[in-house]
Amino acid sequence: MKFSIGGPLKLAFRPWVEGLENIPAEGPAILASNHLSFSDSFFLPAVLDRKVTFIAKAEYFTTPGIKGRMTAAFFKGVGQLPVDRSGARGAGEAAIKSGIDVIERGELFGIYPEGTRSPDGRLYRGKPGGLARVALATGAPVIPVAMIDTEKIQPPGKVMPKLMRPGIRIGKPLDFSRYSGMEHDRFVLRAVTDEVIYEIMKLSGQEYVDMYATAAKRQIADAAKAERQAQKEAEQAQKEADRQAQKELEARQALEKERSGS
Repeated sequence: MKFSIGGPLKLAFRPWVEGLENIPAEGPAILASNHLSFSDSFFLPAVLDRKVTFIAKAEYFTTPGIKGRMTAAFFKGVGQLPVDRSGARGAGEAAIKSGIDVIERGELFGIYPEGTRSPDGRLYRGKPGGLARVALATGAPVIPVAMIDTEKIQPPGKVMPKLMRPGIRIGKPLDFSRYSGMEHDRFVLRAVTDEVIYEIMKLSGQEYVDMYATAAKRQIADAAKAERQAQKEAEQAQKEADRQAQKELEARQALEKERSGS
């Protein structure tokens, strides 16, 4: 990945990086990042000397056909681990186990506390569970990471990426050893998650929204659906008004013709 993708990626986009010294040269660590773009999982590993393993939805690995096999090979090649998201609890447990396995191998584990990409560039509430439980179960340090402007490279609906310099800001490691053995306490999980999100917010400068990104996406989708429906109804009303106006015009013309004939 670093040679076939990482090299050209750095050459073309020239991402700037701050805080590389906060990544340990060896040993396990959790990289907790905001999530602005599909490309986040490529830009971050590209600028690091060490391998970073992220989790990815299982559909990327199981799609049939030639394209599906190529996609699966690509994600395996860049170190992505498949996680079945068909069941919320099962998906969470699978993600936690995958993260613990990566940490126990002494590697870097990448995770997005928001759980999904931001729909509008703002920073959303972190989901308690995956990040906090892996951190508390393993004792690995959590390193906050802020991706900057990656969402501007290829906005939704755009096929060709825009050549511009994204940024990556890496914060100092966070130690949560004070919560050791409390990985099943939901209040502790929330506290750990919120602390990490706060550090990401300071690094990224993003506006914080105290709701889950998944809920925000639903709201945006519902609002867009309502707007389309309202527009459709307005167009239908306009067509009906135009038809009624045409009928009235034709009626007047017929009346005038009848009067002129008499």
